[in-house]
Amino acid sequence: MVNCHCRDCQRAGGSGYSPTVIVNRSAFTLTADEPVHYSVTAESGNIARRAFCGQCGSPLYASTSARPDFVGIRAASLDDPTWFRASADVWTASAQPWDVMDERIPRFQRTRGET
Repeated sequence: MVNCHCRDCQRAGGSGYSPTVIVNRSAFTLTADEPVHYSVTAESGNIARRAFCGQCGSPLYASTSARPDFVGIRAASLDDPTWFRASADVWTASAQPWDVMDERIPRFQRTRGET
């Protein structure tokens, strides 16, 4: 579970960051209609593919060509997002100056491993 501060997540969610639950793609299944997808070349140079509800436009999940075996589920799209606890803030180099981050959570300028 991470808070992603990249500009793509900011634009996609209309916020300073995206609280995201990362899961293995093999453990991920849809239980309703197929969402609408949008792809963009991210700041990293990889292709980010975002899924939205076709009826209300809510962001649901995303994936990246850099890590095709994983899916990032938007925490707010869960039926019960109260259990979300970020273990890291990523892409903080793109964080907005008004975005207040929890000092107890490790920060990475880009991806994990890059402080």
